[in-house]
Amino acid sequence: HYKHIFCLNSLCGRKMKLFLSSLAVLATVASSSWKVEAFAVGSTTSSPLARHHDVPRPAFVSSVQQKRSSGTVIYMGWGPDPIWSKCAVTSNAPACPSSSCVCISVKMPADVAAEYKVAGQYVQVRPEGDDDAKPIFLAIASPPTASADEAAGPSSTTFEFLIKKTENNDWITNIPPSTCVDVSQVLGNGFPTAENMEGFKYDFPTQNVLFFATGSGIAPIRAAIESGQMGVNPPGQGGRTARLYYGVSTPEDMPYADKFAQWELAGFEIVPVVSRPEETGAEWFGRTGYVQNALEEDGVAVPRNSAALLCGVKGMTESVKDLLSNAGVFEGRIMTNF
Repeated sequence: HYKHIFCLNSLCGRKMKLFLSSLAVLATVASSSWKVEAFAVGSTTSSPLARHHDVPRPAFVSSVQQKRSSGTVIYMGWGPDPIWSKCAVTSNAPACPSSSCVCISVKMPADVAAEYKVAGQYVQVRPEGDDDAKPIFLAIASPPTASADEAAGPSSTTFEFLIKKTENNDWITNIPPSTCVDVSQVLGNGFPTAENMEGFKYDFPTQNVLFFATGSGIAPIRAAIESGQMGVNPPGQGGRTARLYYGVSTPEDMPYADKFAQWELAGFEIVPVVSRPEETGAEWFGRTGYVQNALEEDGVAVPRNSAALLCGVKGMTESVKDLLSNAGVFEGRIMTNF
């Protein structure tokens, strides 16, 4: 066989190499038991909404799936096609003094709410019954409440979402309570914290957790902080240490500021960073500039024992990833939710 392959390769050159490589890839997939749920393929929108926590709109969501008898499913795109449920909006309120973001609560079917188990997972949302509407992708801001006992069901069936207002999403940011929308099943794997922060995957245990967010990217970070899954305890009670770097334009654009004291009591140090302090209505005495600048100034005390969760604008996440990697944080412990 090797002789035949060598001869064919010599005759056909590069094309045959590519053909053989393709066969090798197909053989690997066919013989594996892996389950690949989604491949990010980019965005077709330049909406400001997509530059924050809302998952970028995919170039396509393919219905083409390859199934094997073992149950392996390969999705080409951003996961399976949505399965829509009619859900009622229960509240819609400004999330910050500037009203640049809103906090929306939606009552979910119990079976859908039970699918939400890891901070960072998301859903698709569209106007009720509008098959032609392009859905928006929203990270769930409320913490997962699914019980380990599946029969018991989730302790809450209400999902909260933090949505930045844009020119083309007023249908959802101005939606009145009691209005119904279509919401998909829970999608994505969320932040892979169980895989990368627990157990013995790395030689050094995770003792410090860093969180980085900008704007409405705080939504899945809030879910992680309030999930009870981070191994962080109130001061003096052991557990991991934790610090959140949170960047906004002005203090008036800062959702969840009313939760900071509660998070501090739970063991999370909060470092707000304001990029345009001159535009604030009152004098700002906190950190200024950008999240990545604050990290660069502070450094990472024990990189090998640290993990990080990131969500926000591309410039921030790329800069923070570089800083953490250069400091010595394991690549797998620098986590995003998609």
